[in-house]
Amino acid sequence: MRKIKSIHFVGLKGVGMTPLAIIAKEAGMKVTGSDIKEEFITDISLKNAGIAPFIGFSKENVKDADLVIATGAHGGLKNIEVLEAKKRGIPVWTQGQAVGEYMRGNLFKREFIGISVAGSHGKTTTTAMIATILAENNLDASFLIGTGSVPSLGAPGHFGKGKYFVAEADEYATEPESDLTPKFLWQNPKIEVFTNIEFDHPDIYKSVDEIREDFLRFANKIPKDGILIAGGDDKQIKELLKDYSGAKVTFGFSPVNDYVLEKVRYEDEKMFFWISAKGTSLGEFPLNAIGGFNISNALASIIAGVEVGLSLQNIKKAIGKYNGSKRRFEFIGRLKTGAKVFDDYAHHPTEIKKTLAAIRKNNSKSKIVCIFQPHTYSRTKALFSDFVTSFYDADTVILMAIYPSLREEKDSTVSSELLAQKISQTHRDVLFLPDESSVVEYIDKKKYGDNTIIITMGAGDVYKISEKLDFR
Repeated sequence: MRKIKSIHFVGLKGVGMTPLAIIAKEAGMKVTGSDIKEEFITDISLKNAGIAPFIGFSKENVKDADLVIATGAHGGLKNIEVLEAKKRGIPVWTQGQAVGEYMRGNLFKREFIGISVAGSHGKTTTTAMIATILAENNLDASFLIGTGSVPSLGAPGHFGKGKYFVAEADEYATEPESDLTPKFLWQNPKIEVFTNIEFDHPDIYKSVDEIREDFLRFANKIPKDGILIAGGDDKQIKELLKDYSGAKVTFGFSPVNDYVLEKVRYEDEKMFFWISAKGTSLGEFPLNAIGGFNISNALASIIAGVEVGLSLQNIKKAIGKYNGSKRRFEFIGRLKTGAKVFDDYAHHPTEIKKTLAAIRKNNSKSKIVCIFQPHTYSRTKALFSDFVTSFYDADTVILMAIYPSLREEKDSTVSSELLAQKISQTHRDVLFLPDESSVVEYIDKKKYGDNTIIITMGAGDVYKISEKLDFR
């Protein structure tokens, strides 16, 4: 590999790109990047890292780069900066390829032991938990987490002195228009974590069987001295394991798993859970989060800690330090009228259902107001009937207009209005409020009090609603 001293990031503000840039900066490289003016959840992390993006895209932005890394958005490999880089003979990597190359370590003249976290849901949270466990045990792992920030870690990316590299592993296509290779196949980890497998990304996959096959391909990359940590309660993972012959350990609530979640105790916004391994009790563990899905994520992280040789006592102390991730059931604050406001990245029916169920279980007498912004026409259309049944635990459901992907054209056969109409057939309080201003006006008018929990949900920019609300 030619010597790389300067890297330019096209689409710098993306949650998959910002940690790559921060890692490169901490590794001593010159970092530049470009993006649009719009506010992103990564802005503060970039500012703290001393990385200021060019606003807009220009051929001039790449002239001093030794390497260009491109996002899938903003035209992807057809972006003018990417085309100019190729014209100049500057190497271009996709985001997925870059994660794999970083983990491989050649770019930094390092050899890492990779830990990759894959799954339809829980990737970000589990990756952040594992990184926190390693950090709290002074292993100074490098990590790449697809979010704006992680309170227990600070930035979503870090270049550490330790031997481990922890990264999210995304099943989405490397470049939807030209390379359908799943991003995670660029990675070569020793330890893989599979949280769950469900149908998603209908613009790429035709069925859940196709997704499961790609996960199996990824699992088969694990070396003989590596291990797969798999969510044993998940239907698709159980199917996958029938065809997987490598070393594995399973986890979940079912007693047939190697690691079993025995019982859970809720206390305010915290949980305490007991686990056992092959019949032996491992005791009680604390977690600053709610929901059975987060307990599963935590157990996967605990097992990863065991696999790298940490003691259970040290793992227990470390997992207690985890305090959430940006846009993962994130507490925003209390309105002046008293209502609590949370924000969550949930954009798949299962994520919505589980998050609302967790809130309801922990707040049985509270009024729950869910503001959901569907993400992409293709997902909304493919999972329409599942979305309809996802809001059972919300007292009020507010649907905003669909947030489209930059890669797709408008599909007039599906809309949030249609979804709202369908949900209202079985739900007593459903509204369609198309944009941020109409939602803010509605909330201000309702003056929700202390007994109300408001949660914004979606993978688009629904989180920006909180910026317009009146907090204490």
